[in-house]
Amino acid sequence: MKKKREIQEVNASSMADIAFLLLTFFLMTASMGTDKGLARQLPPPIPPDHNKEEVIDINRRNILIVLINSNNHLMVNNELMDVRGLRSKAKEFIANRNDDPNMPERTMEEIPFFGEHYTMSRHVISLQNDRGTEYQAYISVQNELMAAYRELRDELSRNKFGVSFADLDEDRKKAIQKIYPQNISEAEPRNYGGAK
Repeated sequence: MKKKREIQEVNASSMADIAFLLLTFFLMTASMGTDKGLARQLPPPIPPDHNKEEVIDINRRNILIVLINSNNHLMVNNELMDVRGLRSKAKEFIANRNDDPNMPERTMEEIPFFGEHYTMSRHVISLQNDRGTEYQAYISVQNELMAAYRELRDELSRNKFGVSFADLDEDRKKAIQKIYPQNISEAEPRNYGGAK
């Protein structure tokens, strides 16, 4: 009769140490994605003596309503629009170069480096989205609106100073931002439903 050969046991006591070292190595060397936020300046707090019933009167021509419904369809002033057309629509609205009476009012102000110059301080882009709107659709709309401001400021900077807006010193940047202030109002998400 043949003897059964005994199977040697593997010493696994150091396996936990090796697993821990590998885990530590991968955590330290792996690149982790970082969340990116949207640069927004919050309005100042409302003073305690403020009358909450007070209604701010904004002329209808000064408001561009941008709505994203639960199907991620974009409506701009009640017209369906592809997100790729939003940037040019926003630029046209913000700048109102031809002083169109259906577009935002232009006001004449004294601006450093420009003298007497029209500003677009009265315009408001009202961004509203449905609770069912996908995050990516919302971010795409935000990106197009931000790009509209960036391009308008950059065009003005190149025409006046011969350099991009990003290359200006802080005083010149502030002057251009007075001409094209970023006025985006974001409403709390609601249930608007889908577009028909």
